[in-house]
Amino acid sequence: MKKILSITLSLILMASVFVPLSASAASWPEPPKSDKTFAINGAGATFPYPLIDTWRVEYNKLHPNVNLNYQSIGSGGGVKQHTERTVNFGASDAPLTAAEANLASGTLHIPEAIGSVVMAYYLPEVPKSGLKLTGEIVADIYLGKIKRWNDPKIAELNPETKMPDRPILVTRRSDGSGTTYVFTDYLSKVSKEWAAKVGVGKSVPWPTGVGAAGNEGVAWATRNTKYAIGYVELAYAFQNGMTYAYLQNADKTKFIEPNLESVFAAVSAFDVDQLPKAEADWSKVSITNAPGANSYPIASFTYLLLYENIDRSVKSMDEAKALIHLVHWMITDGQKFSKPLLYDPLPPAVQELGKQGLARITFNGETVWNYGSAKQAGIEPIKSDTADKKTEPKKTEPKKTETKKTEPKKTETKKTETKKTETKKTETKKTETKKTETKKTETKKTEPKPKTTTKPTTVKPTSSN
Repeated sequence: MKKILSITLSLILMASVFVPLSASAASWPEPPKSDKTFAINGAGATFPYPLIDTWRVEYNKLHPNVNLNYQSIGSGGGVKQHTERTVNFGASDAPLTAAEANLASGTLHIPEAIGSVVMAYYLPEVPKSGLKLTGEIVADIYLGKIKRWNDPKIAELNPETKMPDRPILVTRRSDGSGTTYVFTDYLSKVSKEWAAKVGVGKSVPWPTGVGAAGNEGVAWATRNTKYAIGYVELAYAFQNGMTYAYLQNADKTKFIEPNLESVFAAVSAFDVDQLPKAEADWSKVSITNAPGANSYPIASFTYLLLYENIDRSVKSMDEAKALIHLVHWMITDGQKFSKPLLYDPLPPAVQELGKQGLARITFNGETVWNYGSAKQAGIEPIKSDTADKKTEPKKTEPKKTETKKTEPKKTETKKTETKKTETKKTETKKTETKKTETKKTETKKTEPKPKTTTKPTTVKPTSSN
């Protein structure tokens, strides 16, 4: 009987130890309070605007008291407003530079989507997509070296098409643009001359071309001007019914159509486990010109920018919780809206990286979302594919089988009612003493648990975006 009581009490105490751990580790942030109205303001990249605007509508269906207002003003404008703290979050296809990070210290990079940049064109003589171009040819067009559509280099790649003897009208961004950053990052990898003369940036000293604001502006200018070429995000080209080129892959083995599969191939060639943590330096992150026979060469992450100390950009804890819940929904459930708009959903490991970034956010020193007590203690993050398995207490399941032995033994106590009450009194006295004893022993057993539940996985920095 003593042994049975000891086992039973041990199980009860173990349960009391683990319940607070699981209760404090919420898999989802607290939803916005239904008795309040929230206006969440963001600004920045035009690259993900079709997706963000869809999120605005769909999230409002779930939480009608939360209104997302997003200004599609370009990554440069988004970084500026984030730095000046005039919005709740910024958005940029280009990660912060070292100088920008100094102006906006404590910024978290939360990847929100994966997209691609295409070379759109309007050639009456070539009414369909599929014109073949290499990275070197695209660079020479934007350097002003290749000026006509029937240039021998273009004609040689497209022998089945009679290229028109017409001047190439180059269109480009006039504003600070993350799409420009992605495009020039690619050109710098495929052309040494471009890297030396122009370089990489949201704004660059263009050698040629006519400027337009936003992906919308470049798409409109290219779509409505004969013999024009311009770089736009795939969603804009698709929505505007534009024709676009197939670009040579990094392996130089074939020409790749921009679509979900070829962009996914580019992301798959990139080791996402080596991405930096949300709070770390992302300035070197790039997935353009990824290796692989089927990888489309101009693919990119696009980011949400939030402050780790969120009181810099929100006014209350309730507003902070509403913002965290919205962003968490964007990078998890909201990813189901990506493919219909020709964005690739975030891989689970990248989603987990974003969650761990959100778990770092505080308002006036208080944690907004307790995503696992170990993470809040500053222990290294758990990989997304194993996190759930490792957080479960391992030793409780085998000990449950021992409790089955206690049920039949209860029938052995066939004594008089008076004796039962006496034994109950003695048992309760024993249990009281046992509780104090077992608490001491059990705490020793459970102390190593948090260490096993949060096996650190180091996310190594790499080059990208």
